[in-house]
Amino acid sequence: MRTGKSDISGWLVRPAGGPLWAVLVAVLAACAGHAARVTSDGGMDNAIVVRAARAWLAGGSPYDDPHFLYLPSAVLAAAPQAMLPPAVLRWLVPCAVTVLLAVGWACALRLHRVPLGSRLAVLGLTGLAAGFAPFGHLVRLGNWTVTAAVALPLSLLLASRGRWTAAGVAVGAAVALKPLLAPVVLLFLFAGRWRALAAAVALPALASGAAALLMPDPAGFFTRTLPFLLHGDDGFVRLYEASPAAVLPRLGVPEALAQGLAVAAAGAGVLCAYVRWRRADPGPLRLAETGAGLMLAAFLVSRPSYDHYLLVVLPLLLAGLPYAGSAARVVWFWISLVPQVPGVTWPWLESERRRAFRDAFTLCVLAVTVARQAWTGAAGGRTVGGGDGAPAGAATEPGQVAAAPF
Repeated sequence: MRTGKSDISGWLVRPAGGPLWAVLVAVLAACAGHAARVTSDGGMDNAIVVRAARAWLAGGSPYDDPHFLYLPSAVLAAAPQAMLPPAVLRWLVPCAVTVLLAVGWACALRLHRVPLGSRLAVLGLTGLAAGFAPFGHLVRLGNWTVTAAVALPLSLLLASRGRWTAAGVAVGAAVALKPLLAPVVLLFLFAGRWRALAAAVALPALASGAAALLMPDPAGFFTRTLPFLLHGDDGFVRLYEASPAAVLPRLGVPEALAQGLAVAAAGAGVLCAYVRWRRADPGPLRLAETGAGLMLAAFLVSRPSYDHYLLVVLPLLLAGLPYAGSAARVVWFWISLVPQVPGVTWPWLESERRRAFRDAFTLCVLAVTVARQAWTGAAGGRTVGGGDGAPAGAATEPGQVAAAPF
């Protein structure tokens, strides 16, 4: 692979040295170790799912807890954890979440044909772990959002290799654990991949239907969870939601107007994602930016919508950095991440209950950045790259790029 390029892309895809790998391992170990020390049962959010599984094993309903927002199939998936002692979960869950986030990053890199041993692979994951606060939040909470953070880049990687049905299975399996990736079915609709669409819909439906039959209240998800999600009337949850529908009312905007604005923004985001897909330029950016655009549009209107949801899309966008015209080369991409830098204290936003304003800024600016890229096109409407969609002068890998404006 030729790497003697003046563009930063060539430097990023060269092999990382041993010291960089040592720093990455140390940062990830510190992140997981700190989470294990400050939590007693594998994280607050994971504990909700485990409690639901324990309630079911004891003959009760997992939906007695209003904060259990998952499909019935998630109860069965959490049952093995329910049989483990808290001392084991305390260390197992943070380590598992950290590993899964690394796997998702690896899938995003391979989608963009970036070598796993490259400097971008090491520095990108190090930056996410040390410089992006939601990474640490997700590890400490043990939230099952991590399943979506793995499944989305994996499914797009499979789709890029022509394995669309397998991509649909990956999305369906993730939805069965947590319905976060449901908007991705629109990508299969855009692409006309009906088998993939059927797999993504049928797998969680069948798994949840079968699991529901084992519950004391088979319709609990529809009678308890859906009304909770649609009304968003939980005061504790609302304080941490980052969607405009939740944040704007805290600034005095009427709730109906805030919801309408969020729906309009989400609709515009879906339209931009469709435009991005229809601009059928070759290369991995098409899949990555369409998938990320759909998810960001959903986060604008979904209730709840938390900061760690951003880890579903951010690695996909960041891994495209070697490509001219990618969203990661737009200055607003980096500006959107500034409020998430750990250790920076923002006046009047110091309280954890006010960090939703920072999260909303990141979500909205990132969504607008991706939507604008989708609508206007890379590099001012023209894809800068070779015939296979790699950066200019590339053959098969981003490391073969010629100099391009950063």
